[in-house]
Amino acid sequence: MPHYNNDQTLIVASSDNEFWKSFIPPLDQVPASLAKEIRSAYGKEGPVSMQPFFDLLALHELGHAFHIQAGLNMQRKWMGELFCNIFLHTYIAEKEPLLLPVLTTFPTMVVNSGVEGFSYTTLPDLEQHYELIGKSYPRNYGWYQSRWHLAARNIYDAGGQEVLKKLWHGLQEKTMYPDDAGFIKFLHSGVHSSVAAVVENW
Repeated sequence: MPHYNNDQTLIVASSDNEFWKSFIPPLDQVPASLAKEIRSAYGKEGPVSMQPFFDLLALHELGHAFHIQAGLNMQRKWMGELFCNIFLHTYIAEKEPLLLPVLTTFPTMVVNSGVEGFSYTTLPDLEQHYELIGKSYPRNYGWYQSRWHLAARNIYDAGGQEVLKKLWHGLQEKTMYPDDAGFIKFLHSGVHSSVAAVVENW
């Protein structure tokens, strides 16, 4: 996974690897339409590889760098991750829309695979066990990220790039929302109902 080893260096994998390969399902066991999308997005020039998707995640990590440098008040750990996926999706949709199938097919595939074998599936689970899930349950964490990727797509489709701008400015405020009801109200009134829907419809 793309990650920082200090506050200035972003490290990305340069070749296909077992972790990426572990997400590829037997294509004869997924719906034919999804199998076709997977081959189109990740296997046009040979064997199916998830590398095109994981390469895009460097932009997600840059989103973290930007919001940390700007001192945004993320309120929740899941909001920090969702923000970076909105950032990533907005950039691809606005600047490189031909890559949208590469960005969205992988999370669709993961979410459609279900949650069997996962110990954590709720947003409160993620808040309480964020470090544990990320370090010890990478596939479970990948499922959360996939949910946020699909949510980011829905958010962009509902409100365009203005949602990212409103979210950025809203999270610059230092007001804290310790309860979800207050945070949801802020997202509805200050950002966009599609962002609030991530919590309401989880």
